[in-house]
Amino acid sequence: MHKVLIEDIEFEPNKTLHYVFDDCIEELNCNLHSELDLKSLGEFVEVSGFAEGKIKLTCDRCLNEFEYNLDIDIEETYAKHALQDEYGQELELSRGQFITDLNGEKEIDIYDLLYQSVILSLPNKKVCGINCKEGMFVSDEDIEVHDDRMDIFKTIKIERKD
Repeated sequence: MHKVLIEDIEFEPNKTLHYVFDDCIEELNCNLHSELDLKSLGEFVEVSGFAEGKIKLTCDRCLNEFEYNLDIDIEETYAKHALQDEYGQELELSRGQFITDLNGEKEIDIYDLLYQSVILSLPNKKVCGINCKEGMFVSDEDIEVHDDRMDIFKTIKIERKD
């Protein structure tokens, strides 16, 4: 599989391992090219790089399948040991910073990292193109509904006293 031993990172020059991923994320039916640098920083491992590829999505409007281009920047930090044991209940993080706790695991699963990165980068509303109008919701102004029971209200006259 696509796992990197933390021990292998430690033995690299500058404690930095360059990893290239050219494979399919099968659960997503997505071919992906990724280049990552894994750097040991004492008690942490920093993973940075990019991933790019294409994934097939279904348009939320017209329900047609379309290809979506992926271009993902990856910045992830892993704690080699359990964070709670090392730092107690509190650990100050910078804005936007997240740390994944390896809980003493001896390897980092690159496949899982890329899978999660792809999932998080997908748009909430998947639309095949800016001109997709199929199945679009129309505004209330475009809908004309006639209900005979409401005709009585058309006969009401209001007198105004000025």
